Amino acid sequence: MASRSTALRLIAADGSDPEGDQARLDVIFQALSDATRRAILERLDGQALLVSELAAHFDISLQGVSRHIQVLVRAGLIQQERTGRISRCSLTAEPLMNAAVWLNRYTKYWEQQFNVLASTLADIDARRDAAAPRARKHTGKRRNPKSR
Repeated sequence: MASRSTALRLIAADGSDPEGDQARLDVIFQALSDATRRAILERLDGQALLVSELAAHFDISLQGVSRHIQVLVRAGLIQQERTGRISRCSLTAEPLMNAAVWLNRYTKYWEQQFNVLASTLADIDARRDAAAPRARKHTGKRRNPKSR
């Protein structure tokens, strides 16, 4: 008899699955970590394209583009519809929204750092202005450099 391991997963009181959410975000960010996959998503913005149409814009094989597409499909970032041998891809926005919501949690830290930077720059400007010599009023007399 084969042993089967069981893992306990915590489910929040509201029914959400924090571990599952984290795993989905991991897959999304992993898919977004590649420049070719991001370029594929950009090409699909607002339009559905055939795999061959997508592949035409890259210096890699059709099979290579297909592999990138499969990573994006598994991440839920694109949807692929097949009709016979024809495969059409379209962008799925929900996973991108989930990633954006997760990133948005940290904007308060970025904003705080920008506020500190702005305050520091304002202090530097104030000190520079205070230390700048007062502009002399021109009296009309010129100093003779030889008379020193």
